[in-house]
Amino acid sequence: MADEKSVVQEFKLDPDCELRFEVESKNEKVTLELKNGLAEVFGTELVKGKKYEFTAGAKVAVYTWQGCTIELVGKTDVSYVAKETPMGLYLNCHAAMERMRETAEKDDTRGPITMVVGPCDVGKSTLCRILLNYAVRMGRRPIFVDLDVGQGHIAIPGTVGALLVERPSSIVEGFSQQAPLVFHFGHKTPSTNVTLYNLLVTRLAEVCSDRLQANKKAKASGVVINTCGWVKGDGYKLLTHAAQAFEVDAILVLDQERLYNELVRDMPDFVKVVFLPKSGGVVERSQTQRIEARDQGVREYFYGSRNPLYPHSFEVKWSEARLYKIGAPVLPASCMPLGMKAEDNLTKLVAVTPGPSLLHHLLSVSFADSPEDDVVQTNVAGFVCVTNVDVERQTFTVLSPQPRPLPNTVLLLSDIQFMDSH
Repeated sequence: MADEKSVVQEFKLDPDCELRFEVESKNEKVTLELKNGLAEVFGTELVKGKKYEFTAGAKVAVYTWQGCTIELVGKTDVSYVAKETPMGLYLNCHAAMERMRETAEKDDTRGPITMVVGPCDVGKSTLCRILLNYAVRMGRRPIFVDLDVGQGHIAIPGTVGALLVERPSSIVEGFSQQAPLVFHFGHKTPSTNVTLYNLLVTRLAEVCSDRLQANKKAKASGVVINTCGWVKGDGYKLLTHAAQAFEVDAILVLDQERLYNELVRDMPDFVKVVFLPKSGGVVERSQTQRIEARDQGVREYFYGSRNPLYPHSFEVKWSEARLYKIGAPVLPASCMPLGMKAEDNLTKLVAVTPGPSLLHHLLSVSFADSPEDDVVQTNVAGFVCVTNVDVERQTFTVLSPQPRPLPNTVLLLSDIQFMDSH
C-alpha cells in the first residue's frame, strides 16, 4: 500500500512528447501508471491501468505519439516533460529497416544488419532496445548482439553475446534472457585483450550468420548490434572489424560527428552510415555509477530483479574443477617458439591453480568438455561466483544459479569480481 505521504504527480503529455524521470535514492520505489491515451517506454507499449514499479537506478522515458496522461506515485529525483525528442528520427530508421526486411522476405535474402555506435553514455543500448521492440511489434524476430563487455546487457559484464528477440522487452526488466548465446571475454574493456576480443566478435558473427540461415523468420528480420563506447584509436579499429565480421548494412552513429565522418570515409559504399542526435534524456554516468551498474547486472544474474531467484551455494573440490584463464603474458619475440606470433599468446588457454586469489571472482562454466576442445571459441553455459576458498581442505565455495553439480568442469576465470552482500 502507498503510505499517506506518497508523492503523486500527474502529467498530461501532448503528442510527440516524453516524460523523463529518475529514481536515485536506495529505498525509493516509484510506480508508473498510464491513465489514458497511448504511450511506450523504449519501444514497449504501456498497458493502460497497469502499475509499473521502478527502484533505485531507474532512468525512464515515457514517450507518446498521440498524447496521454501519466501518473507517478513515489519520490522521483528528476521528472520533467520534454517536447524535443529524437524519436521521429529513430522511427525513420526503423521504417527504413522494415522496408529492407520486406524485400528480404520477398527475395528470401538476409534482412538488415544494423550496428549502433557512439561514445559512452549517448543512449546506444536504449536505441537498440527501441529498434528491436519496434521490429518485434511488427511480427519480426531480430537477433540482438551485444559487444559491450563493460555492461553486458545479454548476460553479465565481461562477455559478448547474442539473443533471438521474440517479444517486446519488459518495461522494468528488459529482454527475456531465454537461451542466450554467450562467449567469455573476462575483462571490463576490450583494451585488456584486443586480439581475443576480435576473435570472439568474429566467432559470434559466424554463429549469428548460421542462426539466420537456419531460421527463416530471423533471416528476414536481421540483426541489431550494440557496441562499446570506446571509439578512438584502437577502439575505432574494433568497430570497423565488427562491421566487417557481421557484414553490416547500416551503421547508426549517435552524437559524434567525427566518428560519423571517419566511418563515411572508411566504410564501403554499400554500408549506409547515418548520423543521429542523442536524446536529451541521456544521463552521463560517473565511474562509480558504471561500477554500480556492473554489480547490479551480476546481482540480477544470481538473484533476479523483480521475481527473486534463490541461487545455490556449494563446495567444489579443486581436483574436480579445471580452471583456466585466456591469454598469457606476451613474450618478447626472441623468446617465442619458432613460427609463433605474439597474438597466439593472447588467445591461449592458461591453466590456473586454485588459491585464495580466486575469492569474489566470477567463473564462466564452459560448454567445452575438455581443454582439448577449442575452449576459447566455445560458448558458455552460465556463471558462478567464488564466495570462499578453503586452502586446507582444497575446496572453493561457489554461488550458482543451479544446484550442484556444475554442468561442466572447464571453468574460465574472469577479472570481474562480485561481493555478495546477500
